Amino acid sequence: MATHVLFESASGYAIFEVKLREDIAAMTEAVQKSIQDLGKFKKMVSLVSFSPFKNAAHALENANDISEGTVNEDLRTLLELNLSKPSSGSSIVLGVSEPILANAIKVALKLKCDTSESTAELIRGIRFHVSKLLKGLQADDLTKAQLGLGHSYSRSKLKFNVNRVDNMIIQAIALLDQLDKDVNLFSMRIREWYGYHFPELVKLVPDNYEYARAAKFIGAKEALTADKLPELASLLGDDTIRAQNVIDAAAGSMGSILSEIDMLNISAFATRVVSIAEYRKSLTSYLAEKMNLVAPSLTALLGERIGARLISHAGSLTNLSKYPASTVQILGAEKALFRALKTKGNTPKYGLIYHSSFIGRAGAKHKGRISRFLANKCSIASRIDCFSETPTPKFGEALRQQVEERLLFFEKGEPPSKNADVIRKVLDQLALEKDEEDEEMADVEPVLPLIEAEAPKKKNKKKRKLDAMEVDGDEDEDGEPVKKVKLSKEEKKALKKEKKKRERQEQEAKEAVENTSPKKEKKDKRHKEEKKKEAKKEKEEGKKEKKSKH
Repeated sequence: MATHVLFESASGYAIFEVKLREDIAAMTEAVQKSIQDLGKFKKMVSLVSFSPFKNAAHALENANDISEGTVNEDLRTLLELNLSKPSSGSSIVLGVSEPILANAIKVALKLKCDTSESTAELIRGIRFHVSKLLKGLQADDLTKAQLGLGHSYSRSKLKFNVNRVDNMIIQAIALLDQLDKDVNLFSMRIREWYGYHFPELVKLVPDNYEYARAAKFIGAKEALTADKLPELASLLGDDTIRAQNVIDAAAGSMGSILSEIDMLNISAFATRVVSIAEYRKSLTSYLAEKMNLVAPSLTALLGERIGARLISHAGSLTNLSKYPASTVQILGAEKALFRALKTKGNTPKYGLIYHSSFIGRAGAKHKGRISRFLANKCSIASRIDCFSETPTPKFGEALRQQVEERLLFFEKGEPPSKNADVIRKVLDQLALEKDEEDEEMADVEPVLPLIEAEAPKKKNKKKRKLDAMEVDGDEDEDGEPVKKVKLSKEEKKALKKEKKKRERQEQEAKEAVENTSPKKEKKDKRHKEEKKKEAKKEKEEGKKEKKSKH
């Protein structure tokens, strides 16, 4: 049973002390009605402390912390000040509405927390009478604070939504599926409508997009002459033979003649069909670009369309990454699954991943096995895309190669590579590429000139001499200066190595000279003589000490 209750409002945090509470009769109708009576409810709880928020930004910060289940510093200080530190025999129990927040308080402050139904009833009563329980607070003030906090909280959630890029993919694939249906329906409609005037064109131009463009260009078949052959051929994929066949068919067509107003309507409708088909192509390229940015591994494994449909059906890439491989396998076949469970029949082997080329290439016996294997790889690819900092398609390409090897294993029995080895190779490759990029960045000279401190003139002369020694070919044979040639990276490295070797050789030569010099020999002799003198002194002192003892 809770001894204190934490109440989070849009205005601040409040702590109430529970005075009277009956657990057995808490759920009875009479007690629940008494909560709505302010006079009776005041006997049950009393205000201990109220900590208001400083401003709207402060309120939003605390609201985000509560939703994420973390203890804010303001809440921590309020609880530490008003609730004594729990000891082994402490009877303080804090009632909290959110179980996640209760666990966080329990870990951070080691307070006993209660989230039972009796606590929920107390919080309901506090919320009902909050304007009268909190002194100096009016009902309108609380409503305004709730409205402002609600708007800012919703705005921040939309702004910082992790899945906001996924929403673009979901909307694009939904629109693309709808456009496919619309283009097919409208193409069938224009074939029926224009076929009444020129029925032979249906067999000569089977493609829907080309048919709509041809119908728009031809218009009335009587106006189609040999002069329009090049333009018609360009519409039909530069096929002059087919264009000539269309002109010949128009000359002897069995179709009826249409009025001018009918032909205007047909050409307007053909224009609409062509524009929708062109927009569908641009939307396809947009979807491919988005999928390569958001989920490159899944796109490399399955393709843009199927990957986008999986993300759309799951709700987001994060949701898809949380699904096990068994769920990904039958994603999209929920009706068949529940029907099979109800009738105790065979459950489906695949859902949306059936449209993948791997399942089509597999034999009838191996379709179920390859779909299970492909779903496993899809689950790995979606998790890599979702949780990696820099998504890359190389993991998807490696997983795709594994599926290819599994198909060969089913056909020929060739053993496929292990998953750990494949992933390790990709990681090593990425590490090598990163090292190469770092080296390139280090070798690249800065675009802007670097401002250096002024050095004395003598040093500058030395630098010039060294540069003249390092770079060959600065002067011609006659002594005339020649323009310096830009050196490549390899040549620069070779020059640096030669310079280091030269410095080592010079240092070794100096050391050899110093070791063989007469000055060093004299120093060595003096050092030996000093050592002999010290040894004699020590012997004499030892003899004197022995005599004094005797």
